[in-house]
Amino acid sequence: MPDPDTRDLPAFATALAEQLPGSWTSEYHQHDEYEDQFPTADQVWDMNLVSGAIAEYVLHHHAVLTHEDGTRLYLIDRPGHPDEHLVGVLAPPGIDPEAFRGVREPDGIAVSTDVDMAAEDVHFDLLPRYATALAQVQHNAAHPPAPPGAPAPEPETVVMTWYGDGLLAAKATSQEAAKTLCENGFAYDPAEHAFVLSGDDTAHQARCVRNAGQQLGAHGIGVTLRHPPKQPALDAARPTPVIQPNRAATRSR
Repeated sequence: MPDPDTRDLPAFATALAEQLPGSWTSEYHQHDEYEDQFPTADQVWDMNLVSGAIAEYVLHHHAVLTHEDGTRLYLIDRPGHPDEHLVGVLAPPGIDPEAFRGVREPDGIAVSTDVDMAAEDVHFDLLPRYATALAQVQHNAAHPPAPPGAPAPEPETVVMTWYGDGLLAAKATSQEAAKTLCENGFAYDPAEHAFVLSGDDTAHQARCVRNAGQQLGAHGIGVTLRHPPKQPALDAARPTPVIQPNRAATRSR
């Protein structure tokens, strides 16, 4: 079914790329024929709104936003909704399809044509779910299923790292762990590729960590706390000077 809606998708894509945190580029693609929508659309990591629109409608164009770390967003008009766009993510290339098995898709979202609101939705909703799903896929790719009779794999562990300014960064490799962290005050930071918890209120931070640890443990997920490697002190890095004997003191009067 053709989509009668028309809107300025390339301008919106460029503006969205400028509003998202980090460095993003935008590429606009117009479809001269119906088949032109599928080479990119087939890479969309979605089983909801975005994949439904691709399957049901003739899409006259799309845009791809690419982050400096390789993350790619797929942007189209939302059929039948002139005040909305659909944003999904493209699956990372070069990974064995078996690694995606059992991992929930980071389904795309509908966003307003208001660029500021759209950027917030992508930043706080879509990208954290993508980061969690990607971490699980990368973990699966690095740890393929063991053959029958092999020992059971090690349980998941969330590593929390304290930094000197009181900031706490946690790495999660499953959606359950990511959800638990978010429910206990952590917020995903794309620059750190981790869920961070501010140390402005140390008592509140301690409660969040304690509650998160208890809930993660209930799901069979361990927690490891560590500090970043200390830099050697400047004086310790210098060679120890050799003390020369005081010749003047040895002279007789």
